[in-house]
Amino acid sequence: MSPAPKRSVAAVVVGFPPGYFALVMATGIIATGADQQGYRVVAEVLFVIAAVSYVVLVARSLARVALVPREVLGDLTSHARGFAFLTAVAATNVLGGSAALIHGWWSTAWVMWWIGIALWAPLLYATLFAVVLRGDKPGLEAGINGTWFLLTVSTESVAVLGALLFNHHRSEPLAFFVLATFTLGVVLYLIIMTMVFLRWTFQELEPTEADPPAWIAAGAVAITVLAGSTILLDADASAQLRRVAPFVEGVVVLAWATATFWFPLMVAIGVWRHLIRRVPLRYYPSLWTMVFPLGMYGVATFRMTRALDLEFLQWLPSLTFAVALSAWAATALGLVVAVTAGVLKRPEG
Repeated sequence: MSPAPKRSVAAVVVGFPPGYFALVMATGIIATGADQQGYRVVAEVLFVIAAVSYVVLVARSLARVALVPREVLGDLTSHARGFAFLTAVAATNVLGGSAALIHGWWSTAWVMWWIGIALWAPLLYATLFAVVLRGDKPGLEAGINGTWFLLTVSTESVAVLGALLFNHHRSEPLAFFVLATFTLGVVLYLIIMTMVFLRWTFQELEPTEADPPAWIAAGAVAITVLAGSTILLDADASAQLRRVAPFVEGVVVLAWATATFWFPLMVAIGVWRHLIRRVPLRYYPSLWTMVFPLGMYGVATFRMTRALDLEFLQWLPSLTFAVALSAWAATALGLVVAVTAGVLKRPEG
């Protein structure tokens, strides 16, 4: 029997999922959560994993652009896959925030923030222009999914890291930019949640499409809580932030309540998908979009309890961290098994 032909480099990268940076998002935010809970060794190990993964994913993404540019453009202009590229923006900012909070590398955080901004606008508008202006559009059931919430996640990630940097660089222009991106993220969430909820409630939901990106509905409002809480912790240092502090506090509470509200539905979708409709539970890259909201919810709640003096909620971040770390470990194990077996596949949808 002749040996199987080797796959070309182009064949290896052509199916590379554009949303794989969710791995860095999930790992980076759980590293921050570990640091919040005082687990320094865990935080440092997870940070190294996130940083190495980021470098590998950047290299693979650049290789894909160089080798198969048409496929990349097709994904970028797709209703179903285009906004997944925004995971690169959120991953950049989450990793920058982790570098600052865990290691005190504020110069690195500044560089990562500017890289995040440089990626944010082109990636967001490239897909947005395509889905608005193209003539042949899919129906709502085929065109929209949980990755659309990355519009909010990426925008709020810019606000989060900018708010952290404001603590080390007091500047009214920076304060205004942080406030502007924070409020823009809220508006984008309201628009997208309306469309997605209509899709969920008025059209049949197939188990093959109800994959973990739906969890980003909770992650998007959780990162909004983190952005708003970070703004509130430094509101006294800026006249304009002081003026809008009551508004920001109201949005933070609203976003936290909304994130908490979504988790039971996300769990129910998973039970329905895997236990009732018998979809096999296996590793696929979009699982990281389930891990990220869990980690983000814990980190955001921790910061909210300090921004709003909510001592009675201080037990919740510890519990959420344990759940998030367990989910991360299970998903990481799935990745290792999949890589070892050589069966990595493109996620559904």
